[in-house]
Amino acid sequence: MERLQTVPFRFKNVYGAINRDMAYDALDEFAKKWGSKYVYAIKSWRGNWDELTAYFDFLQEIRRIIYTTNAIESLNSSIRKYTKTKTVFPDDQAALKAVYLAIANIEKKWTMPIRNWGFVINQLINKFEDRCGDL
Repeated sequence: MERLQTVPFRFKNVYGAINRDMAYDALDEFAKKWGSKYVYAIKSWRGNWDELTAYFDFLQEIRRIIYTTNAIESLNSSIRKYTKTKTVFPDDQAALKAVYLAIANIEKKWTMPIRNWGFVINQLINKFEDRCGDL
């Protein structure tokens, strides 16, 4: 039985780069290795480069929170568990209420703090001082 080869270059090298220039170089490297297999993904990243790399305006600790999708995927999965038994909602408001109640129940299980949250929240307050008001 043949073993699957591990991928020596991961796409994480693109979004996990130190800055935009290094990310672009990493995207070029990814395209050299995987361009024929992931044509659409590479084309999409190049076509939307400015929007997809806007998070490089933030510090590394904040970027890690932005591009880490496990929490988002977990939340979406949990919401689907709460709403899958209901195939039709009478209106948008009913669907919104169902999602709200699902999140309220899911939120009770959240116990893991975000790494370096004190530092992160201070950086966000400094960057978005006009939006934070009197926190």
